[in-house]
Amino acid sequence: MTSSRFNFLNFFYGFWLFFSITPIFTLNGLTEESLKINLNQELKKGNFLIGLKQYLGEGSDSFSEKQNLSFKTKNDFLELHAFNGYKHKSKKINIIFKEISLKSPFKIERIVFGPFASYESAQRQANKLKEKGYEAKVAFPKNWEVWIPHSENLPDKRLNYKFFKKSYNSRIIPFLVNEYSQQKLEGPIHIFSSEGIRINGINFGKNFYLVKDSYGTWTLIQKLKFDDYLKGVLPYEIGSNSPLEALKAQAIIARTWAIYNSARFNIDNYHLCITTQCQVYKPPEVEYENVQKAIKDTSNLIITYESKPINSFYHGSNGGISASASESWRIKDYIYFKPMIDGLDSLKKSFPLPIRNGYQLNKFLELANVKVYGNQHSLFRWQKILSDETIQNELIKNQLIQEKSDLVDLNIIDRGTSGRVTRLEIKLSNFNKPIILVKDDIRRTLSFLPSNLFTINKLNDNLWLFKGGGFGHGVGLSQAGAIEMAELGFTYEQILNHYYQKTIIKKIKTLSQ
Repeated sequence: MTSSRFNFLNFFYGFWLFFSITPIFTLNGLTEESLKINLNQELKKGNFLIGLKQYLGEGSDSFSEKQNLSFKTKNDFLELHAFNGYKHKSKKINIIFKEISLKSPFKIERIVFGPFASYESAQRQANKLKEKGYEAKVAFPKNWEVWIPHSENLPDKRLNYKFFKKSYNSRIIPFLVNEYSQQKLEGPIHIFSSEGIRINGINFGKNFYLVKDSYGTWTLIQKLKFDDYLKGVLPYEIGSNSPLEALKAQAIIARTWAIYNSARFNIDNYHLCITTQCQVYKPPEVEYENVQKAIKDTSNLIITYESKPINSFYHGSNGGISASASESWRIKDYIYFKPMIDGLDSLKKSFPLPIRNGYQLNKFLELANVKVYGNQHSLFRWQKILSDETIQNELIKNQLIQEKSDLVDLNIIDRGTSGRVTRLEIKLSNFNKPIILVKDDIRRTLSFLPSNLFTINKLNDNLWLFKGGGFGHGVGLSQAGAIEMAELGFTYEQILNHYYQKTIIKKIKTLSQ
């Protein structure tokens, strides 16, 4: 692949038309610049807004001890600016959340689709609803959902939605507290300092917001430069001890993925979360030399297709065979993801695609070990012996059944080109119709499965053998494969060209430079 510089404004013109991102806050005459949160502008300036902790203030919140957030600095002062004009300056700020009764309750009504196993599946449903004229938004109250306003124009009942109606008699409000007083705050609340801030004892960074979310609670948001964000991603996604070229590849795809997916939490006024629903991010406690070098050497590089950032999926291990996007999610395929044997050409001749049945897949799982990239991953090959009870417990947890009955059969109905299971049938004695799990719903429901690349054998009346390979969805870069390729002497360009075909590495230019 080749590298070239292109105009960042032109890049974002097409990019933002695609995502239709609009400013989130206008301050009704307030001119306090630090309180204006505009997701579009922040991204153009090279900043990500990261949701460090969602649902602050709810009863089950475990992040803040007794609903308390403590911000501290060692030398310089902290500053707090709230939406209601209140300002505060000190070396320690304590914020608590209180549930305050309302004089008159307010009601919320909406139509909810889901839950969905992934953002990709939820976004696909939202796009379908938008095409029919509905104002659809993707939300994440606890799982991925799609919301549309309640109206007389109801969607087709076959789309499997439910009505949400709730009356609120109180709301959660943050207060700045000290030993003498409590000050009510209105969001967004900006907390910042010129030095690192410790939040509940952990050193996170210098720039934060507290913002109301769509669920009646609050989110603690951190503002980070692109490369500072990657310093907290690489050690936890691919590992700080990975070879330098693998770290460089990870830096580029993590930056690309974050930009492409930056609209994921628009409804709650930030770009990305810190869990596996996005990319795992933790404030870096140690500065790893190779991680720093990988980020610096690839600064502002992203992967593009037709001059736009790609949806650079990646995962832990593909088990020796990569998947197309449509095998893993109910979405259209991307031209740069092709199912392939992830190894030497001689192996590709031995196992031509597609792999359509359990016999072919078992043969691949048994024989394709040495000549496959990434075979040292702990879940490159795996087996699970599971009881009827374990399987049905997962069905109950996901509200697919209410009580246990006899598990009659498990049938793999369809496989994708790579051999991954795309439709799984579960037959129960007390049900007239079998339960059908499709693509990403399979792993979401049967959470004990590391991947969809598996076969099933019944051992006896109570036990089932799941035999498979890989960890994750199998689309895009295999981290285990990238590590081995780097150890064999491949450059990061060669690694990326292998996993993201027909793409080009380009350098973006942010407005802050």
